[in-house]
Amino acid sequence: MGRISKGVLGGFSGKIGNVVGGSWKGIDYMRIKPSSVANPKTVGQVDQRTKFTASLQFLQPLKDFVKVGYKNFANKMTEFNSAMSYTLGNAITGISPDFIVDYSSALLSRGSLPGALNPSATSTVAGAVEVAWDDNTLNGTASATDKSLIALYNPNKAEAVYTLEGASRSAGTETLVVPANYSGDDLEAYISFQSADGTSVSNSIYIGSVTVA
Repeated sequence: MGRISKGVLGGFSGKIGNVVGGSWKGIDYMRIKPSSVANPKTVGQVDQRTKFTASLQFLQPLKDFVKVGYKNFANKMTEFNSAMSYTLGNAITGISPDFIVDYSSALLSRGSLPGALNPSATSTVAGAVEVAWDDNTLNGTASATDKSLIALYNPNKAEAVYTLEGASRSAGTETLVVPANYSGDDLEAYISFQSADGTSVSNSIYIGSVTVA
């Protein structure tokens, strides 16, 4: 309730309806309290939620992977939030309201270590995916002992299979076992490397889509 202090033509303090009155340094003032116009279903808000949902669905099954992959980019935020931020800003495509993740633009790890050279992914045996690459040891800071980080994301099931302790860079190949019910599914494959001491990682490389035998 407002209180009139100087008659009906004077100032008042408090609130009457959507009018707020008060005094500042002896000067009476009145201001209109803005009405709530927030609409959780505006086009912009719906679009942002759709992008967020697409990013979350992609990264949630890979949470432990990005925890390693983004450990050097978790500045005042968690590794997962850093990965979400990158995905939202760089790997979302589509036309409103149908936004999806552009797998080729997504990064599951970020860092200065040299990445994989000429990676490929094939599946010729049921329940297994083989990832291969060329040994680029001694390319910059690349080392033969760097461990491969390999991820296979299944969009149909919103699941992922990955390894954080894969074969060394010099080995040139790693086989991942996948669930039997993945047969016939297309998996989105990524590879990166982590130094043996765990201090540095490479940017992930999108290998492409591989159909499970």
